[in-house]
Amino acid sequence: MKRQVLFFLPVLCLSYALGQVSYSIPEEMAKGSMVGNIAHDLGLDLRRLKSGKGRVYTGGSVEYIGLNKERGVLLVQERIDREALCGDTTPCALHFQLILENPMELFRVTVEVTDINDNTPSFTNAEKRFEISESAVLGSKFNLEKAMDSDIGMNGLQKYSLTPTDHFVLKLENQADGSKKVEMVLQKPLDREKKEYMSLSLTAIDGGEPQMSGTMQIFVNVLDVNDNAPTFAKSLYRAKIQENSPKGTSVTTVSASDKDVGSNSEVSYLISTSKRLLSELFDINPKTGEIILVGEIDYEKANTYQMDIEVVDSGGLSDSTKVIVEVIDINDNNPLINIVSKSEFISEDAPINTVISMLSINDPDSENNGKVECKIDDNIPFKIQTTLNGFYTFVTEVALDREISSQYNITVTCSDEGVPSLSSSVTLTLQISDVNDNAPVFERSSYEAYIVENNTPGLSIFTVKARDADWNQNARVSYILEDSSVNGVPVSSYVSVSADSGVIHAVRSFDYEQIKDFQFRVKAQDGGSPPLSSNVTVKILIRDQNDNPPQVLYPVQTGGSVVAEMVPRSADVGYLVTKVVAVDVDSGQNAWLSYKLQKATDRALFEVGLQNGEIRTIRQVTDKDAVKQRLTVIVEDNGQPSRSATVIVNVAVADSFPEVLSEFTDFTQDKEYNDNLTFYLVLALAVVSFLFITCLVVIISVKIYRWRQSRIMYHSNLPVIPYYPPRYSDTLGTGTLQHVYNYEVCRTTDSRKSDCKFGRAGSQNVLIMDPSSTATMQRIQNEKSILDEPDSPLEQKPPNNDWRFTQGQRPGPSGPHMPYGTHIRWTPKSGTRATGGPEVAMGTGPWPQPPTEAEQLQALMAAANEVSEATATLGPGTMGLSTRYSPQFTLQHVPDYRQNVYIPGSTATLTSNPQQQQATAQQAAQQALPPPQASAQPEPPKAAQTPASKKKSTKKEKK
Repeated sequence: MKRQVLFFLPVLCLSYALGQVSYSIPEEMAKGSMVGNIAHDLGLDLRRLKSGKGRVYTGGSVEYIGLNKERGVLLVQERIDREALCGDTTPCALHFQLILENPMELFRVTVEVTDINDNTPSFTNAEKRFEISESAVLGSKFNLEKAMDSDIGMNGLQKYSLTPTDHFVLKLENQADGSKKVEMVLQKPLDREKKEYMSLSLTAIDGGEPQMSGTMQIFVNVLDVNDNAPTFAKSLYRAKIQENSPKGTSVTTVSASDKDVGSNSEVSYLISTSKRLLSELFDINPKTGEIILVGEIDYEKANTYQMDIEVVDSGGLSDSTKVIVEVIDINDNNPLINIVSKSEFISEDAPINTVISMLSINDPDSENNGKVECKIDDNIPFKIQTTLNGFYTFVTEVALDREISSQYNITVTCSDEGVPSLSSSVTLTLQISDVNDNAPVFERSSYEAYIVENNTPGLSIFTVKARDADWNQNARVSYILEDSSVNGVPVSSYVSVSADSGVIHAVRSFDYEQIKDFQFRVKAQDGGSPPLSSNVTVKILIRDQNDNPPQVLYPVQTGGSVVAEMVPRSADVGYLVTKVVAVDVDSGQNAWLSYKLQKATDRALFEVGLQNGEIRTIRQVTDKDAVKQRLTVIVEDNGQPSRSATVIVNVAVADSFPEVLSEFTDFTQDKEYNDNLTFYLVLALAVVSFLFITCLVVIISVKIYRWRQSRIMYHSNLPVIPYYPPRYSDTLGTGTLQHVYNYEVCRTTDSRKSDCKFGRAGSQNVLIMDPSSTATMQRIQNEKSILDEPDSPLEQKPPNNDWRFTQGQRPGPSGPHMPYGTHIRWTPKSGTRATGGPEVAMGTGPWPQPPTEAEQLQALMAAANEVSEATATLGPGTMGLSTRYSPQFTLQHVPDYRQNVYIPGSTATLTSNPQQQQATAQQAAQQALPPPQASAQPEPPKAAQTPASKKKSTKKEKK
């Protein structure tokens, strides 16, 4: 009996390569032994084996041969026993496939396993006993058990030998299956009296190197009488049985006959035990010869069985026959589907016939039961193809499109042709990966949008939208404004496009009268590589606003002459006097004009056409109508809100030109008078408005000033003496100052058209009214810079007793006049005093009683004389009081100035402390005077410090 071992290898490949290589190895090679250099024999590079993930596919069977990818050789992985692997089948070969990927390739490999002499011939039974009648005739045959040798060829069983050969000789007879029938033939009559028992040795010898053998002992017991052996009716029996038949099924019945009678004719049947498998599957009734199935038979394991049936009579005579049992196949196996290789993802731009998976389909059944047909759904872009016997590949049939379907579930159903048909199915999931094959598509082929003129820059006009059918980054759309120009100006100065949202914004404010529409192109570009894009044309239409009033073209309004239309006194009703012609640069209803008569000398005489602007008479002209007719026509557009323009039409009702001329000679003067009147009215309105606003500012400033002075004077009650700058004229002389404020008055002796000028404040305490007083302005600016510094080193000096006036020195009352342009300077509470101007600070002691006006003036003039002498060497800018003040000088309610006296025209500060005087003078010279040209200035007279000043200094030091 023969066995065949088949190994199938499924292979997945895009363009598979069929190659075949064969090797021959002996069985029982040690593990790790090299079979052959597969890389060299197939012409493959070792790197190809590694990158292609080369592997051996055996179809689920034992993997006897393995692949070493590092060396490119085939190695023995498992013990190979030819007898266990192939049995009697010759030649014995291992079939497997070598698979490579990227690209996929398939190579068939056949390894023939040669036999070695590793099995000893053996007998199933170690001894055999015969009972032979002494009457056995010469030539009687006695069947002997055949020896078993699993080896084949020369290593298999070659010959038998029988010893001794006194009575028996060995006879070998070839059988149909290629085996040899072993018989022992009687060649010399038996004589029980001479030798009742005989012992012989049957030796089976193979042809291997070294030669091996097996021995069976034969014992012969000589009997008397039975001289006929049983014989079978046929030398060969054939039987058929279906696979998977139940146990106890009768296979066939053999029969034999014996010519003897009595007990010598009784025979028994038995199955030869040369093959152990047969005894496990079949049994024979020793009396009837019926062969019964006692095991499970499978067509896929063996389709035929051959057995030797022996019959023996009571005398030991026997005969044998052969029974061949054929197994009938039934469709009991579903097709087996093995996924050899598959792709989880495939790009949508993969070419047609791209292999995505390879399957191995096997049905162990035979004939039609083993014929398999596979199919897939018809509504998918794939097809199945047969490559090798039992191998199928799935390939793309048409071009793929991820946007139509991003995933396919492919169900493969394989059915055989048996009755009933059996089938198997498997589902493959395939993901379609995206490529950037779709450009963004705008929702519309073109866009139109409207925007009202005079829009705000940055206003959102509208949004363009494009969609991309791709996925992820390939579908991310960006919007780009393409370069173009509108009337020679880049379109980017008109509009901008948001790259992410596609919102179009107006960059500037549009004017319908300058540009009514424009168009540009917006590009939508995706984020793929390379990116794809599409364009769309966008047209912006600007809507008109009523932002332009009507313009009168006729009659022309001239400033130097008078144009009048003449109407004869004989004019009838409806006489066309003139026509007012006007236009509006706006459009649409904003440019629809209507004409109305606003004012007229005689409304009952003329009318204006509402639509055409024609001025016609509405009654007969009479002699009583005035010659000069003045018509005011208003022209209005139809916008919302409406805009208008007026035109004056002069009409002369007369029959002759001299009459008209005499009436219109003074018209120009009247017009001039009206123009002057209008100008003066507008000017008066502007002056009143300005004065009102100025008064509000002054009131608010005074309130703030008082608040600040209250904060400044909060901790100090030091009085101040007024400071009167030069270069101001005394024009009024109305009296003395009633309050301590900053006054600025500039009066002129010109006509009623005098101008009034206002100057800005030079510091917190002084207002400069005369712009020409540059020296005073500079001084005030310096004072401001010092006053604004909180930590100014210039501090108010304490009172000085040396500068006190006697009762006789106190001035008396003066005149009732006071110079204008008065500047009153305040001393802040911190004691800081501006020294930028030509002033001298002097300390005085307290007076027992308030001085009179005459005393104040006398004291002031005396102090000026003394300070003038003390500061004669301090440089330019020193002036006496006599040149700066008018004799008509009056002071009323002036605060006590005996502590600090500021003398105009001096830059020194006189105190009782010489060191303080010197420091003050140096600081004043550095801040107000130009760089010194001479040597150091002499020190002013020293003044003794009063107790009051000492007391105040002590308090200040404590603070």
